[in-house]
Amino acid sequence: MQPSPRALVIGGSLSAALAVPVLAAAPTVMDVTVNIPRLKVAEYHKPYVAFWVEKAGAKAKTVAVWYDHDMKANEGTKWLRDVRQWWRVSGRSMTFPANGITGATRAPGAHKISFTRAQLAAMAAGDYVLVVEAAREVGGREMLRIPFTWPGKAGAGARAAGKAELGAVSISFR
Repeated sequence: MQPSPRALVIGGSLSAALAVPVLAAAPTVMDVTVNIPRLKVAEYHKPYVAFWVEKAGAKAKTVAVWYDHDMKANEGTKWLRDVRQWWRVSGRSMTFPANGITGATRAPGAHKISFTRAQLAAMAAGDYVLVVEAAREVGGREMLRIPFTWPGKAGAGARAAGKAELGAVSISFR
């Protein structure tokens, strides 16, 4: 028995309706893993780290800043300018603590932070660069640039490796 033409139309509409959720199931989270190396130095201070996203021709968007925000009278902000490139790009125009962006400095080890589609909602589809910059008191500075495409594909990712203040930094999408 052959289906009626009407059944074909309904079936076609149903398969189209079912395809929409599959398209909407694009990755909604960008995970960033940052390794802060354990340095053998006489005076160790946790680094201040800034994360921002750049796109050619667009204003940079700060997505996270790790610094000592627990100091009295917000005194930890005084050293944010040591994260020089980020400070010039967008840091000096921000007010701290910045809701949803500010976080505490991190000890040596691997640290994962995640950014949801909602947090990155203002980003149009296209090619971007995640920039991670670290500066440490009585230490050095280091900056890594990791290109990625937004929205990312599940399982896709990129990585870069630092040499001093930062270890491996990776991006993945889920």
